[in-house]
Amino acid sequence: MLIILTVLVYFAALLLFSRFTTRCSDNDTFFRGNRKSPWYMVAFGMVGASISGITFVSVPGMVMKTDMSYLQMCLGFILGYFVVAFVLLPVYYKLNLTTIYTWLDGRLGRRSYKTGASFFLLSKMTGAAVRFYVVCFILHHFVFQQFNVPFAVTVVGMVCLIWLYTRRGGIKTLVWTDTFQTTCMFIALILIIVQVVSALDMTMGEAVSAVVADSHSRIFVFDDWVSRQNFWKQLFSGMFVTIVMTGLDQDMMQKNLTCKNLRDAQKDMCTYGFAFFPANALFLGLGILLMMLAQHRGIALPDQGDDLLPMFAATGSMGTAVVIFFTIGVLAAAFSSADSALTALTTCFCVDLCNRPQDERLRHRAHVGIAIVFTLFILLFKALNSTSVIDAIYILCSYTYGPLLGLFAYGLLTRGQTHDRLVPYICALSPLLCYAIDSITYATTGYKFGYELLMLNGGLTFFGLWLGGKLKSTQHLHKVG
Repeated sequence: MLIILTVLVYFAALLLFSRFTTRCSDNDTFFRGNRKSPWYMVAFGMVGASISGITFVSVPGMVMKTDMSYLQMCLGFILGYFVVAFVLLPVYYKLNLTTIYTWLDGRLGRRSYKTGASFFLLSKMTGAAVRFYVVCFILHHFVFQQFNVPFAVTVVGMVCLIWLYTRRGGIKTLVWTDTFQTTCMFIALILIIVQVVSALDMTMGEAVSAVVADSHSRIFVFDDWVSRQNFWKQLFSGMFVTIVMTGLDQDMMQKNLTCKNLRDAQKDMCTYGFAFFPANALFLGLGILLMMLAQHRGIALPDQGDDLLPMFAATGSMGTAVVIFFTIGVLAAAFSSADSALTALTTCFCVDLCNRPQDERLRHRAHVGIAIVFTLFILLFKALNSTSVIDAIYILCSYTYGPLLGLFAYGLLTRGQTHDRLVPYICALSPLLCYAIDSITYATTGYKFGYELLMLNGGLTFFGLWLGGKLKSTQHLHKVG
């Protein structure tokens, strides 16, 4: 009952924010926040939106198998945010875009535009469903299951809560709720760390020294080129993941496009880009402390890293306060990513696929429809999931975001056109070729592609677009001849 009460109180706070920000709302408010958001609020809120519930649950447990090597990828994130800030944002602000995929229309053609928007819808629906699945699973496993509530009911209830506070204000509401949720998330994280340090009978200084001295505190892996944790693989994968999952993602860019001008948006992007490294270092450090606590209490570590933090925080073994902190932290991280996903998906559907940005009736209906499909995706992932949640997200993004990377790279790095009619087929074929290459490579050499699949996928799409451009030029010459 304690967790249920925490959820209700937290949701009531979000509804208050929604009420105060939607007194005079229209489609411009929902889609662009009237372009009046303070950059520092967007930056702070984006930290929570980018981290999401999977970080709160999965990252602490990553130290069990990969030590703190995830921080290598976080360094790549910083490089990626600079690329987004100084390469992509100027393009988006110059054209005063509502959705970033509109740029593809003028640069490559109508079918390229629709294909890019469609791949975003698929990618974001998949990734957001995976992220929100974490919260639904934890609440169901530790709370609602004992009341014989079906998992589907838990999912429907949680999605309905998000729909309620985003349905009117959209992105304008989210700029404020994200700030609140990021504050709650970091307060919860710090308080959980304090409780774990206290349970280990350490001072904070002793805890830091113990984490640094632990064998699982290894960050850099230079000696194994085959390993997925190799520094250069992680660094460049992190950079490209950020470029694609932030710079080419309407969800992440929509909030940045609510800033008053380009300079503010760049300050916002660089600020929260740098925040990723220390934030994730805290989560990984917590993971090492939890492993120490398990050894201290003679408790066996779970088989899955995703279960490490919930094993202590959600069961009440560390006291009522930790249960409350954990619940607030997971809710804050998960809601801040899921609510913006629903808003961005609604925006993309109305503006890019339907070309009706002023139709408020369509927007309301689309918001309901997106919420329903979102619920179905969460239930589908529950049936199929067999790997670590955070790994699942990056693997899925490698297949679904790769064509977006290829489309934007071709448009930005070349001056040539492509065969617009062939673009949907090129973008659909590229992930299939990626899967075939990965399977054949593993069968013949034993090497398994990791996050670098994203770069391979984007490269195949880029090459296909280049070939399409050559084919179009050849056809044009034949007609002229």
